[in-house]
Amino acid sequence: MIDYNPKDWIKYIFYFQKGDTVRKLSPLIVAIGIYTAALAYLILIYLRIGENTDLKNISLMHSLLGFVISMLLVFRTNTAYDRWWEGRKQWGALMNTSRNLAIKINALLAGEYEEERYFFKKMIPNYAYALKNHLRGKYVAEEFEDSPLFKKSALIPSEHIPNQIASAIYLRATELQKRGILLPEHLLVLNNDLASFTDICGACERIKNTPIPLSYSSFIKKFIFIYCLTLPIGYVFSLHFLVIPFVMFVFYILASLEVIAEEIEDPFGEDSNDLPIERICAGIRSSAKTLIL
Repeated sequence: MIDYNPKDWIKYIFYFQKGDTVRKLSPLIVAIGIYTAALAYLILIYLRIGENTDLKNISLMHSLLGFVISMLLVFRTNTAYDRWWEGRKQWGALMNTSRNLAIKINALLAGEYEEERYFFKKMIPNYAYALKNHLRGKYVAEEFEDSPLFKKSALIPSEHIPNQIASAIYLRATELQKRGILLPEHLLVLNNDLASFTDICGACERIKNTPIPLSYSSFIKKFIFIYCLTLPIGYVFSLHFLVIPFVMFVFYILASLEVIAEEIEDPFGEDSNDLPIERICAGIRSSAKTLIL
């Protein structure tokens, strides 16, 4: 049974986090409010246009287009969420692959090979941190932990760091097989997990490098802008100056959906609505230290 707490509603209604859309859209909301107030004053006070004018029929256009814009925003947010969820699945797969690889390394490498075990203990989580920085277009060598067989100084910032680390892990496993420490069948057991690193990296790069088409996103922004600019003309005759908060609220709802979709369509960033990649990387490092004794 789910424990329902009504205080949660109150907390989230009045709590504005760092990435909340109210903060980001505040200048535009204020601007649309000033525009609506000026337009309402012009129509009602200065020009004194009566209610029998044909301008009030513009509200019919908004009634017809309301369904269209809602369908566009639903498709927009669903598409963005699919990208966010796909990214989450890939990083969940990276967590599981890292744990499986650590478990197998711990079982296959005897305890006397401390240097080799230490290498994998450090390099498995290093791959996660390298992938995080790669997806964010950064190079932070301080996050990587040294091992006796692979130094941070060996990383070349201009190169594909995750591939360098994956290659180093695979080369080390192959070397251990040639030395007879690992058997050929052991390498086959490790191969799937090692190959999964590159598969996960490629899937994340596909999400990162294939954004929503600019023309589609631009069209929705123009649609929302024109829709809200013409909104006070149709409703000012029935709402009078109450049209000001009405238009501001409608703009906030429509624009917020577009802003949220923009944030989550690239799930590897550092916004509050992006994936908790730092926590996942820390979990992989903690698991590697625990599983490879």
